Amino acid sequence: MRALTWQGREKVSVEDVPDPRIEEPTDAIVRVTSTAICGSDLHLYSVLGMYLDPGDVLGHETMGVVEEVGSGASRLKVGDRVVVPFGIACGTCWMCAHGLQSQCETTQVRAQDKGAALFGYTKLYGQVPGGQAQYLRVPQAQYGPVVVPADGPDERFLYLSDVLPTAWQAVEYAAVPLGGSVVVVGLGPIGQMAARVARHRGAGRVIGLDLVPERLEMARRHGVEVVDVSDVDDVVGAVLELTDGRGADGVIDAVGMEAHGSPGASLFQKAAGVLPDTVAGAINEKVGVDRLAALLTALSLVRRGGTVSISGVYGGAKDPLPMMDLFDRQVTLRMGQANVRRWVDDLLPLVSDDTDPLGVLDLRTHRLSLEDAPRGYDLFQRKQDGCIKVVLDPTVRTASAPEDGVSR
Repeated sequence: MRALTWQGREKVSVEDVPDPRIEEPTDAIVRVTSTAICGSDLHLYSVLGMYLDPGDVLGHETMGVVEEVGSGASRLKVGDRVVVPFGIACGTCWMCAHGLQSQCETTQVRAQDKGAALFGYTKLYGQVPGGQAQYLRVPQAQYGPVVVPADGPDERFLYLSDVLPTAWQAVEYAAVPLGGSVVVVGLGPIGQMAARVARHRGAGRVIGLDLVPERLEMARRHGVEVVDVSDVDDVVGAVLELTDGRGADGVIDAVGMEAHGSPGASLFQKAAGVLPDTVAGAINEKVGVDRLAALLTALSLVRRGGTVSISGVYGGAKDPLPMMDLFDRQVTLRMGQANVRRWVDDLLPLVSDDTDPLGVLDLRTHRLSLEDAPRGYDLFQRKQDGCIKVVLDPTVRTASAPEDGVSR
């Protein structure tokens, strides 16, 4: 089959790789019909190469049609249309039973002291082949895949794999009271959907911060008040004016480790990227730092007694935080990978609704063939051509694809 593979820093390519097969009774094989590029895929593209091997298949936002089912995953049947959550969870362990599927005790990557295994996301999270491919082996298929209606465009349901549950959890963790205020720092795909979810769940004032014109315009279309951070001298002051001078009830950091405005950490990340993997990994795990501009902004914008919810991915071991200030202002911090299956029951009715209350059909800006995935990564990273969200279609052939592109 064809799959998007990591080959080095800022280098990915579509290659022929072995077809997946049933390895455990609880596996299923899914023929992929849509798979998206996530902002956290860009961390692998640029920063976290020390945890990847050339040839690793990337991608964790995937949906498709069930082709094969193991004997232990009989709740699925061949032909089911499914969305595959990005985290791999069993559904029965203590963590899963308590709604913490991202910490599943069955799939925890204990050798790395990490939580549940993830699709397409480095040795730290199990090095499980990802979904930017024509086919995907899905472990723990007796629980994970979400069966969705057979009709309707893929993009009505695709974002159940990551974007929507991550956004929903971000708003849940931000603890925004009914009629209260929330600031979303960063209006990429997660930030866009977090802002829409916050409005849907009754926030009285939703403010979005970004500097990319297309992102600001998309947020405006969905009723979000926006602040162009490139156009104001004092972002904190601008938000205070909009929140009665005290700051927002909740703030969501939807940016993560590669924020603009952190030159020192950026230099550290680039330097680590050229070191041998074993050395770079050891440095990152002992003294690694993130670009913290977005998080520090979020901490500055929340009111006393408010909550900051972190959905952007961070990976530093020695990130400095203003603890005196946070303690004095009684700020609550919540964060973590999304517990996808915990939120699916809330989200599935919304994405199935023909009125599209969350605007899921207004997120993708580019739909490319799988063969064009390298260009999609480049567009997304550079924010060129109005790129906000890229969806890849493995079913479309291009001139660069082999005639027998699907070997199954």
